[in-house]
Amino acid sequence: MSDELVFANEQYPAAVPAIKLAPWVVLIVDDEPAVHEVTKLVMSDFTMEKRSLEFLHCYSGAEAKALLSQRDDVALILLDVVMETEHAGLEVARYIREELHNLKVRIVLRTGQPGQAPEERVIRDYDINDYKEKTELTRRKLMTVFYASLRAYRDLMRIEQACAGLRRSIEAITKVSDSYNLRTFASAVLGQLNFLLDMNGEGLCASRIATYTASAKEGQLRVLAATEAYSQLHVDLDVTNLPPEVSEAIALALSEKQGRCSEHHFTSYYRTKAGNESIIYMLFSEPITTSAQELLEIFSSNVAITYDGLLMREEAETSQRATISILGEAIERRSIDSGAHVMRVGEIAALLASKAGMSDSEVELIRLAAPLHDVGKVQITDQVLQKPGPLNEAEWSAMKDHALKGYSLLSSSHAKVHQLAAIIAREHHEHWDGSGYPRGLAGEDIHLAARITAIADVLDSLLTSSFHKKAWGFDAALAHIRAESGKHFEPRLVTLALAHLSDIKHIYSQLPIHSS
Repeated sequence: MSDELVFANEQYPAAVPAIKLAPWVVLIVDDEPAVHEVTKLVMSDFTMEKRSLEFLHCYSGAEAKALLSQRDDVALILLDVVMETEHAGLEVARYIREELHNLKVRIVLRTGQPGQAPEERVIRDYDINDYKEKTELTRRKLMTVFYASLRAYRDLMRIEQACAGLRRSIEAITKVSDSYNLRTFASAVLGQLNFLLDMNGEGLCASRIATYTASAKEGQLRVLAATEAYSQLHVDLDVTNLPPEVSEAIALALSEKQGRCSEHHFTSYYRTKAGNESIIYMLFSEPITTSAQELLEIFSSNVAITYDGLLMREEAETSQRATISILGEAIERRSIDSGAHVMRVGEIAALLASKAGMSDSEVELIRLAAPLHDVGKVQITDQVLQKPGPLNEAEWSAMKDHALKGYSLLSSSHAKVHQLAAIIAREHHEHWDGSGYPRGLAGEDIHLAARITAIADVLDSLLTSSFHKKAWGFDAALAHIRAESGKHFEPRLVTLALAHLSDIKHIYSQLPIHSS
C-alpha cells in the first residue's frame, strides 16, 4: 500500500451541545437619540445566517473614534455626517480607514442634510460603502443595506481568515517539520493543530510501529503525546482508559485505514509503505467549518510526510547509535573489564552538554560522538592495552598515540557525527591548564565537546576497573574530579557535573557497571 492519508465525511455518535453563533455587531453613530431607537426597533427581528444583531451606540464622532480604537469586531457602521461639527462623520470615516487601517468594516453614511456633504464628492473622496439620505431609509431599504453590507463584510472576513489560515498552516507545518524526533513531532502536531484553527482542542497522537521480529510491543498503538485532557496517558504506554467515543473513533480509523472529520471531531490516519501507522485524534468545542477541514487535511498530509521522514531518520539514527556503541564497546573491552563504558560516557557527555546550554541537536550529536573518543585504541597493541599495572615510558608514549590515530581514522568521513568524534578523539586528553596531550592545548582552545567528554570519560574510567587499575568508589572519583577543576578540567563544567549528581547517578542506574 502506498503512503496515503484518507478522510471520510461521517458523523460520530457522540452528542455535542449546540453553540449559539455570535451576533453581527452594528454601530450606530448619530447625535439624535431617536435615530438610534428607530433603527433598533425596525431591525429588531433581523437575522442573517442564523446570526442576530448586536447594536452599539455612539452620539458623537469623538465617541465613535474612542470605541473603534478599542474593538475591531464591528461589521457595519451607520454613520451620521453632521454631529459635533459639520464633517464629524467624514472625519470618523477617514480615521477608520487611514489611522486604524480597518478596511473590513462596512461604512454607510446617513445624512439628513445632503447639501452639507454632496454624495458625489463624498463617495469620491472617502472610502465609504454606501450613501443614504435619512428620509429614504424605509424599513425595506434598511433591510437591503444590512444584507448587502453584512454579506460584503462576511466575504472579506472569509478572505482574511483564509489568508490567516494559510499563514498559520505554513507556520504550523514548518514548526512540525523542524521537530527533531517523534516525541517533539507529536507534541508539535497537537499544539499546531490548535494554532492552525485558532481553537482549543484536546486530543492525542499515537503510533503503531511495524517490527520485523516478534515482541511484546508489536502491533500496539502507543502514545507519542497528549494534551492536558488526556494527560493520564503517559508517553510510550498503550492507548487505554479512553472515553468510549475516543476508543471507537481510533478503532474505526485503524480498521478502515482512513481518517474521519465530523462537526466537532477530527481523526487523521496515516500508514507508511513499511506498515507503520499514526493516529491523531482531536475534539473541538466549536464546530469545524468546511474551510477548517480543508486546512486540517492539508496540514495532516504534510504531517504524514514528516512522520514518515522522522521514522526513517530515527531508524537510521538508532542503527548508527547501535553501530557506534558496538564498535566503541568492542574497542574498550580490550582495555576495560566491564561493559557499557562508552554508552555511559555518551550519556554523561549529553547531560553536561545540555546543562551547558547546547541545543537539542548538538546534545544528540555529542551523545553519538563521545562514545568514539578512544577509537584510536584499535591501533594500539594488546601488549600495551592489557598490561597489568603501570606502563613504562615507551608504552605510555604508544598509548598516547591513540588520540591522533583516532582523529586520523574518523576525520576522513564527512558525516557530522564522525567529524565531531574526530575532534573529541584528538582533544579529550587535553587539559584546561595546557598540560595535556597530544598538542598541549589550553582553555577554550580545546573544543567544548572534548572538554565535556574529558570529564565523562575520566569519571567513568575511575569507576570502572581496567587492566591497569581497580575501580574507584563514587565519592573518591568525584573528589578527583573536584580536585582537578582548573587543572585537568574546565571549572564551569566541573561545577555543572557536581550540581547534577542525581542525574549522573540515574545514568548509572540505567547503565550499571558490571565487573566481569
